[in-house]
Amino acid sequence: MENKIIEEKKAPCFSGMVMFIIMILIDVLSAFLVVWAVGGAILGMYFGVVPILWLPASLCWAATVFIALGLHILKPNEAYVFTIFGKYHGSIKEAGFYYVNPFAFPTALNTEDTGFTITSGGSTIWKPAIRKVSLKATTLNNEKQKINDQLGNPIEIGIVVIWRVVNTAKAVFNVDNYSQYLSTQSDSALRNIVRMYPYDIHGLDKEAVIDADELSLRGSSREIAEQIRTEIQEKVEVAGLEVMEARITHLAYSPEIAAAMLQRQQASAIIDARALIVRGAVSMVEQALKELSEHDIVELDNERKAAMVSNLLVVLCGNKDPQPIVNSGSLY
Repeated sequence: MENKIIEEKKAPCFSGMVMFIIMILIDVLSAFLVVWAVGGAILGMYFGVVPILWLPASLCWAATVFIALGLHILKPNEAYVFTIFGKYHGSIKEAGFYYVNPFAFPTALNTEDTGFTITSGGSTIWKPAIRKVSLKATTLNNEKQKINDQLGNPIEIGIVVIWRVVNTAKAVFNVDNYSQYLSTQSDSALRNIVRMYPYDIHGLDKEAVIDADELSLRGSSREIAEQIRTEIQEKVEVAGLEVMEARITHLAYSPEIAAAMLQRQQASAIIDARALIVRGAVSMVEQALKELSEHDIVELDNERKAAMVSNLLVVLCGNKDPQPIVNSGSLY
């Protein structure tokens, strides 16, 4: 049988201050009737009236208790979800003092207890139930996970998710525990997204990452985090949650391959640097030969040009400063 999705609605309510004033007036009337009855009994007067006065006084006390059950106070960014005899009655999300049907009780939440607990001998005697839904932005910081990236390399990654409740009815009735539900869905979305991208595309063949649109976990963390946020939001929509932001807080190769991947990155960086140096050196040699020819400074045959190119490349591409040799004789 498919679960019924419960949509949020506002609970019928009105100002609690009005009912609080009425409750005070009823208390005053009840106290007056009690004083009248007790005073009459002490003075030996109105013996026939005293039993009759106790009945309205008792009804007044019962009325004050009945009214008090319907009074509720809400602080900013909090909400109540009311049920009447097992049916959803409505929610209140605005801060204030309200009076609700006394038979409508706030629903207890299946979340981690943030109040106090009475224990004895290591066992819990009493644990208060949480009946207010927090609408504040909350941070979920899951533990780091080990996941294989697109190329099969094991990496460690952790994310932080900033979220809040936007639909109290869905959060309370559609899932058992919305905070745990969010944590589970965040782990699942993280694994799905990470497996689509390599850790880094630096030094890799472009064809190897063409399916990832040349994005990488290290170089495109903002784009990857947005995709993670979008997938988490799709999964927790049924729980009435809004994922405000998702960020990658930790990203590294797993310890068993970290050393090898570091050597690979260093080798790739050296190759890229060497390639850049060679391209620059070739451009400089080409420019030198061109200017020598245009200004008729010296005429070189192919053999001398080859020697000059070789010497210039050695000077420009070498790791150490060259040691010049001065030729004081003839050019030929």
